[in-house]
Amino acid sequence: MNDTSKLVIVVGSVREGRFGPTVAAWFAERAGAHGGFDVEVVDLADVELPLALPAAPPKLAGADYPRPPGMAALTTRLAAADAFVLVTPEYNHSYPASLKAAIDWHFDQWTAKPVAFVSYGGAAGGRHAVLHLENVLTELHAVTVQSGLAFPQYYLNWADGQPTDPEAAGTAKALLDQLAWWAGALRRARAESPYPA
Repeated sequence: MNDTSKLVIVVGSVREGRFGPTVAAWFAERAGAHGGFDVEVVDLADVELPLALPAAPPKLAGADYPRPPGMAALTTRLAAADAFVLVTPEYNHSYPASLKAAIDWHFDQWTAKPVAFVSYGGAAGGRHAVLHLENVLTELHAVTVQSGLAFPQYYLNWADGQPTDPEAAGTAKALLDQLAWWAGALRRARAESPYPA
């Protein structure tokens, strides 16, 4: 089996003037250099994400779940992924509604796959958002990776598209090492037998 895992990096914020694409681009460069991943960045600003959901949840509806046409590419990318990195800001001690909508429109696409977090915000660096996301994704039977990357006061600590923290690259590598391990292990497990969700 190919040791390279398909990594989808999701830009979670759709707010005007958002910083997420800058963080995602920097992290995608690190992930590409890591060597363990085929990297794709998905920007939720490019996706149709209605807040109103169908009556039956996606877990029960399965392949017949009626998603809007503008979500088809996102669904395909999530389904093909072996691992995810969610790039999220912190809004009012939680994560953006756009990210919650993208999660809630799917179920099987997250199941038995590892998810890591790269967050940014004020003094907490988005850590409150990550705590909430860990709880939500556990319900979807995803595996959240322990190592994370947080950027407190990002508006003061980035320059020219790069974090000024000299430890950021090393922390990113530790996250990617764990994510690669989980991605390979869970990909092999899914290939051997269906996950009993």
